[in-house]
Amino acid sequence: MFCLKWGIGKFSLCGFDLEAEIVRIAGMEANYTKLAGILTGFSTTLQEGERVLIDAFDIPEGMVIALIRAARERGAVPFVNLQRARISRELVNDLDAEQFETQATWELARMQKMDAYIAVRGSDNIFEMSDVDPLKVSQVMRAMKTVLDYRVNKTKWVILRWPTPAMAQQAMMSTESFEEFFFRVCTQDYSRMTEGMAALEKLMTATDQVELKGPDTDLRFSMKGIKAVACGGRHNIPDGEVFSCPVRDSVEGEITYNAPTVYQGTSFDRIHLKFEKGKIVHADGTNSERLNEILNSDEGARYIGEFAIGFNPHILEPMRDILFDEKIAGSFHFTPGQAYEEADNGNRSQVHWDMVQIQRPEYGGGEIWFDGELIRKDGLFVKEELKKLNPDYLLG
Repeated sequence: MFCLKWGIGKFSLCGFDLEAEIVRIAGMEANYTKLAGILTGFSTTLQEGERVLIDAFDIPEGMVIALIRAARERGAVPFVNLQRARISRELVNDLDAEQFETQATWELARMQKMDAYIAVRGSDNIFEMSDVDPLKVSQVMRAMKTVLDYRVNKTKWVILRWPTPAMAQQAMMSTESFEEFFFRVCTQDYSRMTEGMAALEKLMTATDQVELKGPDTDLRFSMKGIKAVACGGRHNIPDGEVFSCPVRDSVEGEITYNAPTVYQGTSFDRIHLKFEKGKIVHADGTNSERLNEILNSDEGARYIGEFAIGFNPHILEPMRDILFDEKIAGSFHFTPGQAYEEADNGNRSQVHWDMVQIQRPEYGGGEIWFDGELIRKDGLFVKEELKKLNPDYLLG
C-alpha cells in the first residue's frame, strides 16, 4: 500500500519522516566532509601536486567523493581504487598464483607513483573469508607483501574502518549509536594527546627491560636500542598508541590476551602464548589448530614484531576490529609477525597480528614496568609525565 501524509510544514510517506531523513543525510554529509578533511590534512598532509591513492572497500560513494574533493582542495591529485569483499573472496577462492603475482607487479608499479595512500575499509561481513582455504590466503599475502612494504615504508598513509551495521553488531550497539560513536572517535582532537605521547615515546626509546604482569601473564623482554613511535592520527584513525618492538630473541614468559580477535576471517578468544628466547613455543585458544597454522606461516610469525601501549579514552570495549581494539584505553598489544621499519628488530613475516590485552580493573588489572619502575597500573599511568595520557586529562 502506498500513502502520502501532509501536516503543517511536514511531509511523510506512510510513517516515514522525510524531513528527519533530510536532516540525517545532511548531518552524514557534514561528517564525510569533516573526516575527509582530517584524512587528507592532518593524517597525510597532502601537498600541491602530490598523488594520493584512495582505496575504498565497501563504503558509500559519498565518502569517496568527499575524499576526492578534499584532496583537490589541497592541490593534490586523487586516484581511486574500488574494492568489494565478495569479489575479493571469489578471486582468492579459485586461486591462480600467477594471476596474483601479476597483480602484485602492477599494483606495486601503481603504488610507486603515489606520494600518499588513504584506505577506508567497510565490511558487511567480517567473516567473508572464513571458508577460503588458509593456504590460498597465505599465498596472496606473500604475493602482495612487496606492495604492502612499499606503502608502509615509502608513502604517507592512513587506514580507517567504516561504520557498517556489521560493525555495530560486533560492538553490540544500534547502527545509529555506533555511527555517532564512530564519528566522535574519529574526528576527536588528537592534538590533546601530543604532550603525553611525546613523553611516553621518549621513555620507551630509552628503556631496556620491560615487564608485563597480569592474570595468566608474566612477560619479560628488552627494547634496548629500538626506538618508539607515537601515533596520534597520522597512520590510523582512530588512533592513540605508542609502539616499539622487543629485541627479537629477548622475550621470555607467557601471556593470555583477554580481547577477542579476528584474523584472516577467523575469530579467536583467550589466546595464550608461551615464549622461549623470543620464539612462541606454545599457542592455544578457542581455535588452536587454526591459530598454529597462522603462526606456522613462516619463521617470523612465531616472533614478536611490535609492542604498543593504547590509550584512546573513547574506546573502552573490544569489538573484534583491530583498528579500534588496539587503541583501547588501558590496553597494550603484543604482536606476532612483521616488525615496522620505524621500530625494527629485524623480524620479517607475512603475518602481522595485533593481539590485545586490556589491563583495566574490570578486565583483571595488570602492570607495566620499565627498567624496574612501575609505569602503568590497572590501565592508568602512574608516572607523573605520562598522566596526560589518562582519560581524565584527555577527556577534560
